[in-house]
Amino acid sequence: MKSKKALGATNGLFPMLTVLVGASVNGLPNFATVGNVGLLTPKGVVSIGLAASRHTGSGIRDHGTFSINLPPEGLLAETDYCGIVSGADTDKASLFSLFYGETPTAPLIVECPINMVCRVIDTLAFDGTEVFVGEIVETFCDEDVLVHGGLDAEKIKPILFDLNSRSYFGLGKRLGPGWRIGRTLRRPTGPLS
Repeated sequence: MKSKKALGATNGLFPMLTVLVGASVNGLPNFATVGNVGLLTPKGVVSIGLAASRHTGSGIRDHGTFSINLPPEGLLAETDYCGIVSGADTDKASLFSLFYGETPTAPLIVECPINMVCRVIDTLAFDGTEVFVGEIVETFCDEDVLVHGGLDAEKIKPILFDLNSRSYFGLGKRLGPGWRIGRTLRRPTGPLS
């Protein structure tokens, strides 16, 4: 048997999808790099976690809206930069071409192939982190990332982040079809002996 090492309560959920979260702060568009992002329901309830002191969080609290922009590998430097500097003293929005859906307080990035506008439905606080739970109300995508009417991860080329090595990664190769590859393990059903 393989030996295992106990690490205590260590988070092993890496790498993480990296996104740019947008909000209007003091009337100006601002973006923060976020790795603490998750899908809470398949129909479109998401969460983002920001340090409570983050400039972008104040805009989300003020307006109850935010955007999630999925940057491709080609925006790696800009994505990292948005996580290094504060929007309180830096115009990070000037790095991108912006557009808006029907929600003027959720700026969207043209260069990102996927853009989602979210309305805050709950806010939670944990150890100096604010978790905004949002309902997706509008989604935009580049037409060239669609395959058979659905989004194609290989065409999107998302950025992944590993906190342990403090490094970014690209998407690896496709391993197999979901809800199908596991069928190779089907065994005959019947009473257990």
